[in-house]
Amino acid sequence: MHNAAPKLSLVIPCYNEAANLPLLLPKCAKLAEPGKIEVLLVDNGSIDGTSSILAELLPFCSGCRSVRVENNQGYGFGILSGLRAAKGQLLGWTHADLQTDPVDARRGLSMFEIHGADIFVKGRRYGRPLGDTLFSVGMSAFETLLLNRPLWDINAQPTLFSRAFFESWHEPPHDFSLDLYAYFQAKRAGLPVHRFPVRFGVRVYGASHWNLNWAEKRKFIRRAVSFGLQLRKSTKQ
Repeated sequence: MHNAAPKLSLVIPCYNEAANLPLLLPKCAKLAEPGKIEVLLVDNGSIDGTSSILAELLPFCSGCRSVRVENNQGYGFGILSGLRAAKGQLLGWTHADLQTDPVDARRGLSMFEIHGADIFVKGRRYGRPLGDTLFSVGMSAFETLLLNRPLWDINAQPTLFSRAFFESWHEPPHDFSLDLYAYFQAKRAGLPVHRFPVRFGVRVYGASHWNLNWAEKRKFIRRAVSFGLQLRKSTKQ
């Protein structure tokens, strides 16, 4: 029996990921170490077979458990639901689409073992299509200028931090702006940011909910700009 709180809780939001789960869960089981690392898969209001597949496969994945959000209220809402249910001293999240490997979080955990808990850790993606890389560079440059803090590869995974840092958050966003919010709050709090390279691969099943076409990217840009302006205003209050 492992009754002590795990060192790290990694949250993985899953929205309609039934096709990916049979590939994802073995990787989660490889990462999880009872008593050290737990993996929380958040069924984020899925309307496909995600719930039934989690119920079927999770009993075979020691150190992994699930949280159910009945109605999808956004990417960030699902992550926050998982973070609030987590038991770890360190918290974080990554994606369910397998474009990055959940096991990457183990390398992130090693940075806390070296530098202590009061840091902020993110992956740094490589291997992405040139167009996506340029898009991220442009968004990062804009947010850096807007918020007067260096913010690069904002949506890279995994994202890891201490429980105390998470408990300092005030009204975090429920959408894709959560990545920017967490990164900005770390910079604002003066936490050292540590990055490590993470290979970014091709999604096997499904499609991105924002990177489908330029119409969706324009919506993403508008939301990012709007939230960036909110953050800048908050720094002046």
